[in-house]
Amino acid sequence: MTYDDANIFAKILKGEIPSAKLFETDDVLAIMDAMPQTKGHCLVIPKAPSRNLLDASDETLSRVMPQVAKLARAAKAAFSADGVVIAQFNEAPAGQTIFHLHFHVIPRYEGEEPAIHARDMADPAILAEHAALIREKL
Repeated sequence: MTYDDANIFAKILKGEIPSAKLFETDDVLAIMDAMPQTKGHCLVIPKAPSRNLLDASDETLSRVMPQVAKLARAAKAAFSADGVVIAQFNEAPAGQTIFHLHFHVIPRYEGEEPAIHARDMADPAILAEHAALIREKL
């Protein structure tokens, strides 16, 4: 399958759709997930076009993973989370719904179940507030 540059993350990368931005490098954009499963759920999106990990270059992956770790540490600290899930899906049968490589950083809290993903949009003001808390820890 070929990469579709009209996917929502490609549009966010091009500035066509707004997002709650956390940080940006030459290689990635980190944003809050608009449909979070927990407080602090955020994403790392590589700028290089690839559908998922299966067609991403090793160079892209080597540049993205340190940023995923950096964001995981900051999100965990910002929300005093008990742990962090890093999730990445490859193809529809595996749960992928947006076909641009991206990594979920999902803070987890003892005794709390995460919300079902992609069900409810978060209030943009809350996302902005959560983004500020994470940026303080970066």
